[in-house]
Amino acid sequence: MKKPVIAVDIMGGDFGPPVVLPGALAAARSSNIDLLLVGRKEAIELELKQHDCSGVNFEIVHAAEVALMNEQPSDILRRKKDASIQICCRLVKEAKADGFVSAGHSGASVACGMFIIGRVPGVERPALATIIPTEKNPAILLDVGANVDCKAHHLFQFGLMAHPFAQDLLDISSPRIGLLSIGEEEGKGNNLVKESYDLFKLAKNINFVGNVEGRDLFTGDVDVIVSDGFVGNVALKLSEGLAGSLARVLKREIFSSTVTKLGAWLSKSAFKRFSRIVDYAEYGGAPLLGLQNIAIVCHGKSNIKAITNATIMAANYVRKGTNQRLTEAISANEELSRYSKAIKH
Repeated sequence: MKKPVIAVDIMGGDFGPPVVLPGALAAARSSNIDLLLVGRKEAIELELKQHDCSGVNFEIVHAAEVALMNEQPSDILRRKKDASIQICCRLVKEAKADGFVSAGHSGASVACGMFIIGRVPGVERPALATIIPTEKNPAILLDVGANVDCKAHHLFQFGLMAHPFAQDLLDISSPRIGLLSIGEEEGKGNNLVKESYDLFKLAKNINFVGNVEGRDLFTGDVDVIVSDGFVGNVALKLSEGLAGSLARVLKREIFSSTVTKLGAWLSKSAFKRFSRIVDYAEYGGAPLLGLQNIAIVCHGKSNIKAITNATIMAANYVRKGTNQRLTEAISANEELSRYSKAIKH
């Protein structure tokens, strides 16, 4: 099998080449990946001098511009043709790369992915899927920000797209798919949730288990949680904020007395395991599902470990043919999507 070729936006993220480059190199070395390192050539060459590149097959692709966080995605798409994220997407479009990874402007990644790489036939809105820790195994939450205003057939397609992704990521043959709502019973929720529920009930080849309440996100009883991007992003940021606050409160209480300090020392290995479970870097990035090729959008504050895991994730989905099965899932349920669109129009 041909080695996956992954284009990596070296200029992306809050830290740029000093973090993104070593992360990409580590992924290539550990998972047999060819790299296209996209960014300012002089910056990449300068950073490469700091690292052992033996055993890594890579090519530098010069990009004179960088997508800045204060710029509108539409402006980046129209005016910054030489931005690193645009060039990553063109490399994928031209079949020079099998997918791309970027920790840069997430809005630009979505816009360039949609209009340069293009969508899977039948997909109206690509969705950002993130991996969240639970009491049992990791679960997938989508959409987490790519689409803040959705219709029922959008949520339905999100679930269809997440199905093969969850199979490959979680190694589950029939992932349980739930719809985020304000009650478990059928008929609960706003009109969007109710209409989406009706579509999911009729879907072929997926394991829809009904509504899921916010309190159940982390129980591990559902493998995929579907939401519109507004609610999904709020749920994600609320979870991240709560986890951070709990960790700070716990640390404060642990070091409040000699007895609790001793208990913390005795529980050190358990705390390390817990930190690893809730660390976003363990999961790499958020796949942008629904594009014709693989795209992984990373957190702006991604560290080397996160970039490494995101690049490995991209390569794994190429090897497993995840996108092909996503396309098949959309095609198998095309009539339901068309039916929903007809009702709304």
